[in-house]
Amino acid sequence: MMQLQGKRVVVTGAFGALGAAVVEAARAAGARVAAIDRSAEAPPALAAASTYGGVDLGDAAAATAVFERVGTAFGGLDALVNIAGTFRWETVEGGSLDTWDLLYAVNLRTAVAASRAALPLLGDGGRIVNIGAAAAARAGAGMGAYAASKAGVARLTEALAEELKDRAITVNAVLPSIIDTPQNRADMADADFARWVAPADLAAVIVFLLSDAARAITGASIPVTGRV
Repeated sequence: MMQLQGKRVVVTGAFGALGAAVVEAARAAGARVAAIDRSAEAPPALAAASTYGGVDLGDAAAATAVFERVGTAFGGLDALVNIAGTFRWETVEGGSLDTWDLLYAVNLRTAVAASRAALPLLGDGGRIVNIGAAAAARAGAGMGAYAASKAGVARLTEALAEELKDRAITVNAVLPSIIDTPQNRADMADADFARWVAPADLAAVIVFLLSDAARAITGASIPVTGRV
């Protein structure tokens, strides 16, 4: 189904496993996609997308500049998917405050900066989808910094949804558990990967939230947890 036919979509963190899956799913649904990432070189899988590498979205000026470039090239925007993020496992006692700063900067600040840069380009009825985390609902040992940053993504989602209601722009978040990526498989080699969330399955939920069929949903944080 061409759910996004003619839509202009930006995906941040697009060069990673989930980002590439979302770019592919959005393009398959008919969208024109701009793929932004801090990494300089795009993977071969994104050869058909418009790629913008080497962008630090935590820097407000850099975020504004790249979105202006995309807006000029695309003639505006219809949707933004904030995927840029990272993970660290670290206890409070044995860890560092630098880790809290890092996860705030990468998981939350980039989403705020990208959203601010996208808003002047988004038409009424646009879409924003953020990547939260199921783990943010209740943090386990070693998950404090990560869960706190992702809880911030949930609150950003709610606040921005309220701010944009009169423009009919929806803002939602998906809350994955463990995503089945090569890095996660390497880090948890003894796990049952079949219970995790496949990037393509999470991408399908995101495409739905970007589509007209999801126009009545805003301010939601939707668990996508597989069988974890």
